[in-house]
Amino acid sequence: MLGEWDAEVMKLGREHVTIAVSVARGGHTVDFRRLAQQGITLVGLTRSFDDTCVTFAADPAENIARGDENYLSLLDAADAYAARNGLELPEEPETRVIPPDPACVTQPILELDLAKAGVASIIWATGYAVDFDWLQVDAFDEKGKPKHQRGVAKEPGIYFLGLPWLLRRGSAFI
Repeated sequence: MLGEWDAEVMKLGREHVTIAVSVARGGHTVDFRRLAQQGITLVGLTRSFDDTCVTFAADPAENIARGDENYLSLLDAADAYAARNGLELPEEPETRVIPPDPACVTQPILELDLAKAGVASIIWATGYAVDFDWLQVDAFDEKGKPKHQRGVAKEPGIYFLGLPWLLRRGSAFI
């Protein structure tokens, strides 16, 4: 209803920012600070990994702040839509309550010795990275990103589907 999926121009810095939601227990916004309060340790972007040690960027606070900004702007847009359309919806002030940052965010772990921490297993749940190295055609820029216009490459017969911002914000969602 807000037209977010139909946006044709990405806002700088928000190319892939999404809002984490769940349908569990009737649906709720996933708040990473509350997950930390429940015992999950939040860390920054993984920088390196070897057999004994993993290092992280000192960026969890920045990442969460960017998520908050996007979340609150979406709430503002939804409230404005409701007001413009005369929708009488119940107030939900708790949706705008941002809890304080937990210690793992204000004092992030930068390095973790896996053996000393008692880590025996790692489950990588980080999404995926696009890799077109296997496709040997002239359809990529110097960074390996597809060059296209609405998914159509200049190389005859090469088309891209399912990538963010092929045409609109929602292009990656089927």
